[in-house]
Amino acid sequence: MLEVVRLSHVYGGGSGEHVALHDVSLKVGGGELVSIVGTSGCGKSTLLRAIAGLVQPTSGEILLDGVPATGVPDNLAVVFQDYSRSLLPWMSVRGNVMFPLRRRGLDRTARREAALEALDAVGLDGASDKYPWQLSGGMQQRVAIARALAYRPSLLLMDEPFGSVDAQTREDLEDLVLKVRGLNEMTILLVTHDIDESVYVGDRVVVMSPSPGRIVADLPIDLPSPRDQIATREQPGFVHLRAEVGRLVRGARPANTAG
Repeated sequence: MLEVVRLSHVYGGGSGEHVALHDVSLKVGGGELVSIVGTSGCGKSTLLRAIAGLVQPTSGEILLDGVPATGVPDNLAVVFQDYSRSLLPWMSVRGNVMFPLRRRGLDRTARREAALEALDAVGLDGASDKYPWQLSGGMQQRVAIARALAYRPSLLLMDEPFGSVDAQTREDLEDLVLKVRGLNEMTILLVTHDIDESVYVGDRVVVMSPSPGRIVADLPIDLPSPRDQIATREQPGFVHLRAEVGRLVRGARPANTAG
């Protein structure tokens, strides 16, 4: 569904040049949820922005369903970390969710129905007439997720979407993503710096090296579903994978790599 081919990106030039990504290649199948994890500044967000068409990479290619991506793809939505800046404060919750649907060419009735359905999916059906500033941080991020769901993208990109909320809300939002992913059968790339989170939500965990960002490991996550915040994290398989991802993030070689 998504293929990244030898992608590199350099910011600036001359003495101020910064290599953010170097020769990154990645394949993601339809319906997969792939976590991308690494230290701060390793190029995770640059990779996501390149896939979203918000950054023009210095070299390499991005293919969606086998077709080279140019500009911002039509069947893509992005959920950013900073929900307070991504929501329009003068619009109601329902209005925020409806807003991108104009790009789909839907009339107002269809946009309203799609927005209310998405808000119901994230547990905010009673908040449609409120404004973002009247909601908690976790509820605001649910609105951002509902807006992405209403658009019905084939590919959802999430850039550290839970980094600005408390631990309990973070766990609730992780479970929400797993729930809506199952209902909508969409492909999700989730960038995070949280190792536990990357293992808990992912079908695979892609580990990136410190700058310049390269992919150093791509680990399958073979944990039973549905996942549970307590039971899943207690499983020996989870503990082992969390430790392996932690070693890789800190620069160790994969455990199955010879000498």
